Formats: sequence, C-alpha cells, structure tokens
Amino acid sequence: MTFPVSIPFVEQLGFELLSMAGGEAELAVDLTDAHLNSWSVAHGGVLMTLLDVAMAHAARSFGKAEDNFGPGVVTIEMKTSFMRPGEGRLRAVGKLLHRSTTLAFCEGSVFGDDGKLCAHATATFKYLKALPGRGREIRPLRSAEVRAD
Repeated sequence: MTFPVSIPFVEQLGFELLSMAGGEAELAVDLTDAHLNSWSVAHGGVLMTLLDVAMAHAARSFGKAEDNFGPGVVTIEMKTSFMRPGEGRLRAVGKLLHRSTTLAFCEGSVFGDDGKLCAHATATFKYLKALPGRGREIRPLRSAEVRAD
C-alpha cells in the first residue's frame, strides 16, 4: 500500500505502509545498519518514529482515500515505553482510541521479528488542514514521474 501523502523522512527510513483503515494502521521496516544504535539494535528514535507514523495514520484512517484520507495530523504529545530491543523486521500497529473534531487519541505497539513487544506508546494528535500562519498545505503524494527524477 502506498502512503497517502509524501513524508520524505519516512521515505528515507524505508517504512512500508501495510494497511490503513477503520481506526488502525500497520507499518513495517526492515532494519539496516543505518537504523541501529551502538548496541547493534534498533535506535530508540527509529522505534519512536515508527510508532508516531503508525498512530498518525490510524488517526487519519477514517478519511476517504480519494481525499488523501482527509486533514493531516501533527503530534501534540507522545509517551513511549521500551520493553526489549528491536531486531530484524519490525512491525508497528497504531490504533485510534478516540477522536473529536480537532484531536485524536491513539496507542501504538512495535513488535520484533520474533513477534514480541518491543515498545508501546500513547499519543495525542491535532487535525490540521494547513500549518498555522504559514499557509502550507499537506504534501500530496508525488507522482511516479517525479519519483523517477
């Protein structure tokens, strides 16, 4: 499945969007040396970013695909707990717990390639159509022609 909008940082990390519907989203990443810390396991920042992106996509999953899943979201706060090192292919599941017209409350979990829980987070997101004071709108997905350049 293709991400509904362009997020260059996520593209650089090599995240894959596996599913996004009904208040849930699932992502995966195959760890490479660039993702590792000095202990040769997933850097905590990779796990937190994976959680953030999974939960953000869960928050947006009620929008229509033809509208790029509605307004964008920005993270207001996030609390993460690490249980065990992340190794191999990581899978993140984000779930929308509650939403209002302006906020989404989510939780997410990252599982290692052995299926064991590596990290868990809760977060609050704000729905936005544009960045305040900047007039910037959410980046649409780049076309295949632009990617080939």
